[in-house]
Amino acid sequence: MSMDSQDKSFPLISSFSFAFSGILLALRTERNMRIHFISSIFVLLVSFYFSITKIEWVFILFAIGGMFALELLNTAIERVVDLVTAEYHPLAKQAKDLAAGAVLIYAALSVVIGIVIFLPYVLNLF
Repeated sequence: MSMDSQDKSFPLISSFSFAFSGILLALRTERNMRIHFISSIFVLLVSFYFSITKIEWVFILFAIGGMFALELLNTAIERVVDLVTAEYHPLAKQAKDLAAGAVLIYAALSVVIGIVIFLPYVLNLF
């Protein structure tokens, strides 16, 4: 039985269960995922405190959701590379480094979004 036909035999609710299982696994096993999670909680609390606008909420939620999605993809790439080879291989290193680079770029963009949104609110406190 092929992987495609196997996947289609699961009910839709099982697909959600597998996805949540993956998210929880990443939160339990990946330090960076936990850092993103804690940072996200902080950002959400600050967003509520400052009563940011709807459009600012959209940018914040996209930054948070995108960060989680990229971190999950990065982790998946790392796991697949580790599964394929336990030995050092330049292409394996490149695959891991490229995925980590994508996360770093998005994290930097998220920080810039946070500064653009929250700096005026913080400056208004003084």
